[in-house]
Amino acid sequence: MPSSASAGDAWLFEAIGTAWRIDADRPLDESDRSAVAERVERFDRDWSRFRPDSLVSAIAAAGDGGTWKLPDDAAPLLGLYARLHALSRGRVSPLVGASLERLGYDAAYRLRPAGEPLPAPAWEELLDLATDDAGAVRLTTMRPVLLDVGAAGKGHLVDIVGDLLAARGATQTVVDGSGDIRHRGGAGIRIALENPANPSKAVGVVELRDAALCASSPSRRTWGEGLHHIIDAVTGRPVDDVIGTWAIAPTALEADGLATALFLVDPRELEGAFAFAWARMFRDGRLEASANWEGELYR
Repeated sequence: MPSSASAGDAWLFEAIGTAWRIDADRPLDESDRSAVAERVERFDRDWSRFRPDSLVSAIAAAGDGGTWKLPDDAAPLLGLYARLHALSRGRVSPLVGASLERLGYDAAYRLRPAGEPLPAPAWEELLDLATDDAGAVRLTTMRPVLLDVGAAGKGHLVDIVGDLLAARGATQTVVDGSGDIRHRGGAGIRIALENPANPSKAVGVVELRDAALCASSPSRRTWGEGLHHIIDAVTGRPVDDVIGTWAIAPTALEADGLATALFLVDPRELEGAFAFAWARMFRDGRLEASANWEGELYR
């Protein structure tokens, strides 16, 4: 269960290795909090590559592969990955787990590279996804596969938590999973955009209402010179030009995945497939944004 604390009417807690905050139009009682904690735990037990009892770890340990029934939340998550994988020509992939382990970002948090970067294999070489007549997603693997859904998983969980609270009667909520934010109902909120090169400063501000904003930056998980968690799956190497991205989309799942894709894909290509607004910052300090970006940027 997440460890929690209070800050006024907000619920603050730690889960899936990061800080969360939930604001709602009514106090969240113990029943609400327990329901959220149980759902977060289930998501972590399914998708975490850092815990030995997860489904992801079981798939990775299957020496000859196998067929696995995936959780109910798999279809939208892997469906988004499939779209981004195609648009990025393989550069966005859930198969970067082995690449991250090679670079030192493994379950033991070794944080020391074990060799040269490891390109991710093509999907068709390792796995097959199918949906049965009941709508369940089944994954068939040909050999051990270490999945990593970090490019969009946290955003997906933000949506799931918001959906759960809405079903329990909280019609106005802000769910903030450490920078992945979904706003529902009520007045909009103003959000400062953290400068990836100097977290004490902002590079802009945006108003969010009935939508999601997700930000991504290598600085959030860096463990050495040029070593961080945003990987080009084709090369296995961390990206090195863009240093911060922001995406506003209808759901946090899409916003999170698109914030990652903005490191690897020309934004114009993404605009042709998704309805979203975006901004990004380069290593030299340049800022650029989509024509429909309504926030303020301090250029």
